[in-house]
Amino acid sequence: MDFIPQGGIFAMLESATIVVKCVLCLLAAMSMWSWTIIFWKMISLGKARTRILKGNQIMEEADSLSSGLTAISRTSSSPLNRIGTAAVKEYRVLEKSAVSPSHKRRLIKDTLRRILRQKVSSEMKKLTSSLSFLATCANGAPFIGLFGTVWGIMNSFHAIGSAKSAALSAVAPGISEALIATAIGLAVAIPATIAYNFFLGVLNGIETEMVNFAGAFLNRVEREVSWVEPVSKGSAQTSMDHESSIQG
Repeated sequence: MDFIPQGGIFAMLESATIVVKCVLCLLAAMSMWSWTIIFWKMISLGKARTRILKGNQIMEEADSLSSGLTAISRTSSSPLNRIGTAAVKEYRVLEKSAVSPSHKRRLIKDTLRRILRQKVSSEMKKLTSSLSFLATCANGAPFIGLFGTVWGIMNSFHAIGSAKSAALSAVAPGISEALIATAIGLAVAIPATIAYNFFLGVLNGIETEMVNFAGAFLNRVEREVSWVEPVSKGSAQTSMDHESSIQG
């Protein structure tokens, strides 16, 4: 006994109620947008991760902070370039401020640490944009599909009552139409869940690399800038050269 219309699934969808059709349209829109986000994030996060890894390698191999930042700045779209630029800008503001050298030495580390933390958070906010929609699809799509299924089954039982027949041939087509909504809801939720968890892992790795860059930046400043720590007169000229290089 064949309970599926001759046209297959499409014929079943055509005979579904208007509420079920609206649910299916909503799920289709959610699926299209979630797949758009998935492909976009795969490309954007892949590029960001590559640039950050390359930037960290450049900083490790650079002879000085200035040369490392100059090499990183050649890729203006790199998150590390924006982080380093903001930190250098804050450094210059503090250096030119009318504050005693001893007070500057107390402020510089905490000031740079705060600005680096803020910029890392800002870059992470950009990278995590739109991921909340994937989480919404992962959590909400099955329930939206289930709503369509429940509504379709209610309509089927109402039709049974009107026809005064409980034969399987009268019940099965309506129920099978309704169950499609649950199946499509799961088809939307499963890829969104997998992609969301995958991107979270990638983002954790990216954040770790940016924090490593911030730490390397602070270490370089402590070693290369004269007024961060007290220096002897004999090393003053060398320290001045380093200060000039970081400002350049």
